[in-house]
Amino acid sequence: MTIANYPKVVVLGAGSLFFGRQAIWQMVHSEHLNKGTLALVDTNEDRLNKLVKLAKMVVEANNVELKIEGSTDRTKVLKDADFVVLSFAVDTVKYRGIDCTVSEKYGIRMCSGDTIGPGGIFRAMRELPTIMECAKDIETICPNAWVINYINPSTVHGMALKRYAPNLKSFALCDSHHMPHKKILYAQRAGIINDAKEYTADIDSQFDIHIAGVNHFTWLIKAEYKRKNVLPIIAQSLKRSAETETVGGDTGAKALFNDKISYQLYDIFGSVPTCTAHTKEYVPYWQGLGKLKEDIPPLSIWETDERYKRHEEMWEQVDRFLNGETPIEEYMTSFGPDHATDIIENMVGGLGKPFYINTWNEGAVPNMSDDAFLELLCEVTMEGVKPLPVVEMPRGIRGMQEVVLDTHELTVEAVLEESYEKLRRAMLTDPLVHSIADADQIIYELLQLEKDIIPQHWYDKSE
Repeated sequence: MTIANYPKVVVLGAGSLFFGRQAIWQMVHSEHLNKGTLALVDTNEDRLNKLVKLAKMVVEANNVELKIEGSTDRTKVLKDADFVVLSFAVDTVKYRGIDCTVSEKYGIRMCSGDTIGPGGIFRAMRELPTIMECAKDIETICPNAWVINYINPSTVHGMALKRYAPNLKSFALCDSHHMPHKKILYAQRAGIINDAKEYTADIDSQFDIHIAGVNHFTWLIKAEYKRKNVLPIIAQSLKRSAETETVGGDTGAKALFNDKISYQLYDIFGSVPTCTAHTKEYVPYWQGLGKLKEDIPPLSIWETDERYKRHEEMWEQVDRFLNGETPIEEYMTSFGPDHATDIIENMVGGLGKPFYINTWNEGAVPNMSDDAFLELLCEVTMEGVKPLPVVEMPRGIRGMQEVVLDTHELTVEAVLEESYEKLRRAMLTDPLVHSIADADQIIYELLQLEKDIIPQHWYDKSE
């Protein structure tokens, strides 16, 4: 392992446009990181070369000492790694489109399709075997490195690393609860501040929020300012904005009706969902199964073509920096901090900031098991991860959480034990599946349509 002040960060899946570009920004920007090493790994050599060139240009333009490495073979750069970030997904837009299209045929509507439902299960079928191959290499080459999983379904993959690679130091991550931005958002919703610039350390110390739950199914279960309950005020803010805006930056299916859905769920359960763009997939209410007309229409389906277009636009932005059309000096004003590298900076620099990560509950939520894999506010240091206590998970929400956790646990076991029986059991435990025959057919069709990426042993077993 390298000296703490000069960390080596290895990114497996550097071509991930939702992480690679921001990782370059943070590694260059941070005084705790920019004398270390950023090693970029991607199996697509053309994309890798673009990111490596881009990173070197940004380093030079900002006159920092950060060393840039690149390889299509992770084993070539893992030596001396302090952190390994898993951020890859092979043709994810294509396969999520397949998952969502097949599921829709059988009455299961997914606006994202990467965490719950058949989409979540089959994404784990595609990604988890490779994640565990990476874990074996890390155990051999850099066993003291911290492993940060950034690949959905985050809970499934985080559980797998904890249970099947227990000697590694690992946690899972999602960018939906990046601190302090998430807390500032709710301070605005609660009317405590009007603008993020007004948020101070004094306000932070008096604003007590508790967020907990399975990744993408998290809830704001307590919000107090100066010991006054402001959760109803936050909910009313969502109700007011429901007519004109949505929570989140997406412009597609994930963004539709999020504020309205958030308020409706608050009205039922007394807590506010904090990741509504995904949470609305975890419940059956917007699947179009009701007999009466609903105020909120059934979920829109993941838009494959639009996603391809977004990715093309991101690569075009990279190309403009590379060919000089956009001055490289503008890079540091075009992007900002990323959740994973923010946490790495905090760990290396000993900054003492808490962050939301996915890990074992360990008593943080008192009425859920210690080994429940939850997204919780944690102290995150080089020595380890410590979840901070929250209030009890409300009834109703807790029951739904347990079903999701069982689905994820069964998915892990199915993939890593290569068990068709547990694959089927996971599918039929999933909260979106409502027919045994349909579930069996979904498994069959997805296995056939994704045969080029799913391991061969599934076909030997299914035959």
